[in-house]
Amino acid sequence: MSEPLNQLLDYLRRLRRPEDGNAWMRLQTHESLARYAIEEAYELDQAIADGADPALCSELGDLLLQSTLHAVLAEERGAFSFDDVARTILEKLRQRHGIVHVATSAQDYRQRWEAQKQRERAQDGATSALDGIALALPALDRAKKLQARAALSGFDWRDATGPRAKVLEELAEIDEACARQDRVAIADEIGDLLFACVNLARKLEIDPETALRRANDKFRQRFLAAERLAAQDGHALAALDEAALDHYWRRAKALLSAARAQDSNEESPSATPAGVSTT
Repeated sequence: MSEPLNQLLDYLRRLRRPEDGNAWMRLQTHESLARYAIEEAYELDQAIADGADPALCSELGDLLLQSTLHAVLAEERGAFSFDDVARTILEKLRQRHGIVHVATSAQDYRQRWEAQKQRERAQDGATSALDGIALALPALDRAKKLQARAALSGFDWRDATGPRAKVLEELAEIDEACARQDRVAIADEIGDLLFACVNLARKLEIDPETALRRANDKFRQRFLAAERLAAQDGHALAALDEAALDHYWRRAKALLSAARAQDSNEESPSATPAGVSTT
């Protein structure tokens, strides 16, 4: 084990000591710390999206802290140590890659990998293809995992036309529930629609979480641009009617589209380098 990692583990052990440790740290349990691991994973994801290596290094450290701290807590209980954690994942990787190294394509690799994980889950007592999917996952990710696991058992659409038709069916059922003013049914049908949209994205090989994040970012950029445009004309969006709001929204979309096109042109190399003849 590397010296910095040993130092980190020793430091956490000292913080947990009853006689002279940190009062807050001594109170922590696996349960109380669980949410921090989730928060750090999201912050790591943001650092990756930002493309900033110093932030990426920092967030990887924060996530490592969560792993080491949980290992220290388990060590105190005599359950396992950080070395056991490292050995377990190493053995798991060797076993899985030893089975899937003969894969002939990326898709074949994924299928073999999932099949091996399914065998491991069965050895651990799983009785369903859906066992082991965390309840705490973000809803879009959990929906995608449920659908992908079911697909391994053959429960899947042949292509994207099936889930597309399902999206249209769910929209019609929302209309029916709205006509009845049945709030419970509306909520159920909205959920079914979202689930069907995830299925459509999966069959089109689009990650729904990533797609929705991009849509969120796009909306934010357009809204901020609409606010600026309206302010330049002496208006606040909150004071405008629907027609005026649509006017500024369309202007914002056009402005951002033009900016993206310009950036794309500036980043794209010339098809014909200067001084090179095509004849």
